[in-house]
Amino acid sequence: MSLTTRILTGIGLGIIVGLIFNFLLPDLFEPVNTYVFAPLGKVFVNLIKMLVIPIVFVSLVLGTAGISDPKKLGRIGVKTIVFFLSTTAIAIFLALVVALIVKPGVGNFQLPSEEVEVTEAPPVMETLINIIPTNPITAMAEENMLQVIAFSLFVGFAIARLGEKTNGLKRIFEQLNDVLMYLVQLVMKFAPFGAFALIATVIGGEGLEGIAAMFKYFILVVLVLILHVLVVYCPALSVLGKMSPIKFFKGFSPAMIVAFSTSSSNATLPVSMRAAQNNLGVSRTVSGFVQPLGATINMDGTAIMQGVATVFIAQIVGQDLTIAQLLTVLLTATLASIGTAGAPGVGVIMLTMVLTSVGLPVEAIALVLGVDRLVDMFRTTVNITGDAVCAVVVDHSERKLEQANTNISV
Repeated sequence: MSLTTRILTGIGLGIIVGLIFNFLLPDLFEPVNTYVFAPLGKVFVNLIKMLVIPIVFVSLVLGTAGISDPKKLGRIGVKTIVFFLSTTAIAIFLALVVALIVKPGVGNFQLPSEEVEVTEAPPVMETLINIIPTNPITAMAEENMLQVIAFSLFVGFAIARLGEKTNGLKRIFEQLNDVLMYLVQLVMKFAPFGAFALIATVIGGEGLEGIAAMFKYFILVVLVLILHVLVVYCPALSVLGKMSPIKFFKGFSPAMIVAFSTSSSNATLPVSMRAAQNNLGVSRTVSGFVQPLGATINMDGTAIMQGVATVFIAQIVGQDLTIAQLLTVLLTATLASIGTAGAPGVGVIMLTMVLTSVGLPVEAIALVLGVDRLVDMFRTTVNITGDAVCAVVVDHSERKLEQANTNISV
């Protein structure tokens, strides 16, 4: 039985067991979850997260060091950023248009009166300034991904520029990368059990009530996520990456399943990089640069949730969004995706930034909290899929350019 089949089996059993506890044994769910499901799920997530910072650092250093030509490094960087920001803007545009047509917030809803604890999103300028770490070790300890990425790029660039002087150091990083990839294989043997526990916790706690309460919102977000994959990612793969979408999804499915069960782009990073390199044929240089960067700044799925949720909440409170406000949502949500931590539930924090920008009540977030954990699974899957699609597109572009240069030199 393949790893993908075993993980899917674990998810299926988790759904069944979760529903049994939710409907038949609700009183037993809390102690069983506390001592069985939650610890199992936590151990699995911790095992993956243990590898995230080392893999981001080592892979980005290797990816940057492998690009000895500064022009090539800048070229790959520009292509990556343009792709990420373009697809994020398209994602929000799709979400706003579909939500305005379907009107998910029109109905007999009540605005919750309870207060929602909110963490304020940092200003965009502050995020940009804080990209440069004052202490790289502290940045790694605090899992500040943007700072870790910045430091990794500096180290990789220095290794590339020093050339033969740093061959020994480069070899050490290559060996570290081999060790980390082996550890990923070991950790993934535990994935079916971790996926089972994580899904059982969500379904056992939320049940079908969590979905039913916000059914239109939940279904609409999922449909827009699927629409985005079909109208943006599939054409990008076929036209720009010259790869069959079927081949892509078949090769990348193990990473998508892990993303679905963990709801964390960062936690899935080791698995998604392995799938891109081994199953999709993306070069280690491009994968090591694009995917760690994407796990931090490319959040198409989260942007779609924010677009739909903003329209949903505006309709519930009876506020018609103007064209200027819709453009504000588009810009704010795109910028909010930069520096958003790839961790479960962080999209809700960024949603407060979007709601505030158009004058909507922040306490209305309580309307989407009930199903956010379930929505988070779907949007995280789209987030990491977008990173991999970008890696395929950029890798094909670079190979094509190298081939053209070779032909010219011949």
